[in-house]
Amino acid sequence: MFTVENYSENRAESYELLLKQLRALLEGETSITANLANASALLNQFLSNVNWVGFYEYEELSDQLVLGPFQGLPACVRIPLGKGVCGTAAAKKETIVVEDVHQFPGHIACDAASRSEIVVPIVKGDHLFGVLDIDSPETGRFDEIDRVGLERFVVELNKHL
Repeated sequence: MFTVENYSENRAESYELLLKQLRALLEGETSITANLANASALLNQFLSNVNWVGFYEYEELSDQLVLGPFQGLPACVRIPLGKGVCGTAAAKKETIVVEDVHQFPGHIACDAASRSEIVVPIVKGDHLFGVLDIDSPETGRFDEIDRVGLERFVVELNKHL
């Protein structure tokens, strides 16, 4: 299993190992809830300096993201599409990396300790499934290596949703 120490040595290589761990966790499991729960737990263990890791699922009838499995403090339950970092990433269907959440217009502060954030949309075909949301108490925590690694993580996870 990964440790924070593995993560800091060679981050790009560590993301490769993370994908292998994810595949092993999800192999043969058909429960979306179980797969999202294990994926959030794996990321929470793998990533250093994060205070929230989880998923929001898109609810088409309300046009909102609804809280799914996560690791961290209690969170906002519903986020309108286009609002905050999660809603914006979902509406655009593209990853957003925010160096300082206090500089992001309309940021929704669920945890006052959060300083930076990355949100990766989960899209199946043309349909928005939801987003992976990760917060950090450290400004500038996420970079291009994280973006690429987490987008690949979502691609793999998406095969099991």
